[in-house]
Order: sequence, then C-alpha cells, then structure tokens
Amino acid sequence: MSARVRVSLKRLPEGEGLPLPSYMSEHAAGADLCAALDADLVLEPGARSLVPTGLAIALPPGYEAQIRPRSGLALRNGVTCLNTPGTIDADYRGPVQVLLANLGSEAVTIRRGDRIAQMIVAPVSRAEFDLVDELPESKRGAGGFGSTGVSS
Repeated sequence: MSARVRVSLKRLPEGEGLPLPSYMSEHAAGADLCAALDADLVLEPGARSLVPTGLAIALPPGYEAQIRPRSGLALRNGVTCLNTPGTIDADYRGPVQVLLANLGSEAVTIRRGDRIAQMIVAPVSRAEFDLVDELPESKRGAGGFGSTGVSS
C-alpha cells in the first residue's frame, strides 16, 4: 500500500460545483485538477494562460505539491504545463492555478470542469549546502547535455 498524507483543501467561490482532485486509477500517482473557468478559454497555438482550479490547499510541513501535464491532453492537443513541474510549497495558501500552454498547431478550447493537469504530493528533502574547494571525482565528471550518448 502506498503512503498516505492528509492535505486540507478549501474550495474557492469559482470552484463551486467542480469535483475535488481525484485519482483516476488505483495506482495513479497524480490527482487530476479541473479548470474553474467562468467562460470557455480558447488557447491559440503558442498561447499560454493561467487557469484557476477553484482550490487552495494546505500541505503538511515536509511536503510539496507538483503540478504536471496530463499526458493525454499533451498527446492529443499539444497542451502542456509550463514551469513543469510547478511547485506548491507547504506554506502557500493562495489559489492553485495551472499555467497551460498550447504547443500544438490548432486552437484548443478549455471548458469549465475539464481535467487540465495532475497534482502529485511528495515529500521534500531540505539540503544543507557545504562550500568546498574541490568536488569528489565521478565517472561522468563535468559532462553535461548529451554527454551520456544516445540510447538505441
């Protein structure tokens, strides 16, 4: 059984009547978020828009919520989330919004109640940063983008 964490949700006025975040399969990692729009939103190719979910959340300390694209929306329509994954910190209490972008070649209409993104609640590690004169050697070294080759 997977770990459970309690997250407090507050429904904002624009979220009235919309479903709460929900997992669409038994082992889904992300809970779907819905658009809390008053009117249809037409996302033209190359356009982006901040879409409200009608929710605010309170995460327990030591957790974050990650906002990620829905794969079907990305595949079918080219709609994705910018700043992915978006991070909601445990001390944020404002409205949860999703920054959608249309990377496709046709306009896409987002309607009230459409499932637009998924939210993953995950534990957070806080690092302690130590300034050193030298870093330990590694097999990869300073190799960056593309340095590990292309898999076949």
